[in-house]
Amino acid sequence: MKKLKVGMVGIGRATSYGNVFARHTRTRVTALCDVNSQSLAKSGKEFGLKDSQLFLKYEDLVNSDVDVVVLGTPIPCHAGQVVAALAAGKHVLCEVTAADTLKGCQDIVRAAKKSRARYMLAENCNYMHFAREWKRHIDNGRLGRLHYAEADYVHEIRELVLDKWRANRAPIHYCSHSLGPILFWMDDYIVRATASGSKATIIKDVGIGAIDMQVALFETKKGATIKVLRSSVATRRPAACAYSIYGTKGFLETGRTGYDNIGLRYFEDIDNKNGRQIAVSSSDIDAPKEALLGGHGTSEFYLVQDFLDAIENDTPPPIDYVKGMDMTVPGLIAHEAAMKGGVWLDVPRLI
Repeated sequence: MKKLKVGMVGIGRATSYGNVFARHTRTRVTALCDVNSQSLAKSGKEFGLKDSQLFLKYEDLVNSDVDVVVLGTPIPCHAGQVVAALAAGKHVLCEVTAADTLKGCQDIVRAAKKSRARYMLAENCNYMHFAREWKRHIDNGRLGRLHYAEADYVHEIRELVLDKWRANRAPIHYCSHSLGPILFWMDDYIVRATASGSKATIIKDVGIGAIDMQVALFETKKGATIKVLRSSVATRRPAACAYSIYGTKGFLETGRTGYDNIGLRYFEDIDNKNGRQIAVSSSDIDAPKEALLGGHGTSEFYLVQDFLDAIENDTPPPIDYVKGMDMTVPGLIAHEAAMKGGVWLDVPRLI
């Protein structure tokens, strides 16, 4: 099979996938794009690219001969850039979240349905080793019927919140790291949302991105409840990216120190009454060596594998435009609910 030509947009987050694509047997990196000419030139040398393969304007990259566009740009740029790439027939791997407005999400869905190219949201938390391992336990019935889950993502990035676009990103907008794995485990989607949190007292006069903390409650189509806590400014070291999920026959729970920690589980009729400790890891120790070329353990390697399989087989990726919006839209609606005083609002499903 001819290698797919990949264009990376956004030096930093997009090019963090570069090591995977540059060394993959099915792809090669042939173009980079960024508005910062110095960063672009430096990264171009690292990937061994010519000046003619470096682009300051996004439309020039999209109109080049790349097959795949990888977007690691600020979230407000996502909708327009995704739509343009899909319209040009380019496959798109886009960083989270899908978009920053409901209209942007709707635009992506329309473009993805119209294009023959494939769109995938790059939610790497779904590909953490423990997330995939838990999915196997859940699908084997170890937890019984799932009825509740929660996730805390408290990541103090105060200096970054001062950036214009992050200052306007409400904490609960950035919810896919939390909702992604939970909806993956539940095989479900959200139909209603409410939330609390509208005051910014830690960093004042910046924007909604500096809201101290937001807590959302979501109801799913199957009747489960999900709680998500989010903050970009609250004091917590190390950052928390924690999960727990409950079923009628047990529960699974991570620790609260980074991605790699010790968690707990209880499987009815298997574990003793106190449950047992479990290793929680972002990396699959049985993965090939090249799996560590990506970031966040082995998650991004497996994410790219699924994306490329979808392109090769002409099938929907695991996190296609429907699943991607399932992880994004609830956060937009939850923030709206918080601003209205904690009312419950319906969450539209974009399909």
